Amino acid sequence: MRILGIDPGLQKTGWGIIESEGHHLSFVASGLVKTTKGLTLPDRLAEIDKGINAVLEQFKPETTAIEETFVNVNAASSLKLGAARGVAMVVPARMGLFVGEYPANLVKKSVVGAGKAGKDQVGMMIRTLLPACGEISEDEADALAVAICHAHHATSQQLMGGKMVGAAR
Repeated sequence: MRILGIDPGLQKTGWGIIESEGHHLSFVASGLVKTTKGLTLPDRLAEIDKGINAVLEQFKPETTAIEETFVNVNAASSLKLGAARGVAMVVPARMGLFVGEYPANLVKKSVVGAGKAGKDQVGMMIRTLLPACGEISEDEADALAVAICHAHHATSQQLMGGKMVGAAR
């Protein structure tokens, strides 16, 4: 199963693609969708839409996973992040892909083994689990971690006889 993981952000949205077969994971690609500072919020959201759409067209994932956002102290920042997350979710949904949502502590626990792991620990484990990824940004590592979390949960559900969470609608 080919999985797109997304770490949403208004300035940089990280994305990562993995292949999952049972418990075997392999790196396909990762990158960033960067928005242009100084543009209006709608124009920046349009850049995220275009970037995620390009990733979907190029890599043809079968399912998508995204990190849930936490509420910032700054309400305006939280609202802008929520808008970016909404765009990152609607693009694959519009293409008929399932979009799994995972809280950050579950993603970290799935990859590192501890829900309060730091970004450096997540990055180290991603490079250990997916050595072909090479040097990647924190946002790419987070996106790959979300994809790995989704792979683990999809595999567990399959083994228990449930409907696979990655199934297309």
